[in-house]
Amino acid sequence: MRLLFKQRLFSWFDSYDIYDENGNTVYTVKGQLSWGHCMKIFDAHGNEIGMIQERVLTLLPKFEIYLGGNYVGCIRKEFSFFKPVFDIDYSGWHVEGDFFEWDYNIMNSTGGCIARVSKELLNWTDTYVIDVNNPQDALGALLLVLAIDAEKCSRD
Repeated sequence: MRLLFKQRLFSWFDSYDIYDENGNTVYTVKGQLSWGHCMKIFDAHGNEIGMIQERVLTLLPKFEIYLGGNYVGCIRKEFSFFKPVFDIDYSGWHVEGDFFEWDYNIMNSTGGCIARVSKELLNWTDTYVIDVNNPQDALGALLLVLAIDAEKCSRD
């Protein structure tokens, strides 16, 4: 399953549209006014299905992940000098990526690839392609991509 993660050009908060390979809107992400990043994910019918909430007053960035209103894990940035490193407490997943954070893989605990994420260059807004091996993992992969992108935005 392929998802196209595209930031909206004119929006006050973090707002994204997520499309499938046929150009159909699968998810909509709407940023909320809050301390730190807060993004709610809606399905194609407008139902809220997930949320990313940044915890403020932490030494390094931390994002909590919620599905259906229930806390399911978090992603924390770890201290590192050259390459960003993330500690993920979600389904035993971890991230392996390149220096620029444009292309990375979401891996499971046995080393299998859950999703491949790549940033498309030369676009007006942030645009990522997420290739998910199992469609059931699409929402979880999207939540991690949102948290990593929000952390990069905070850093920049």
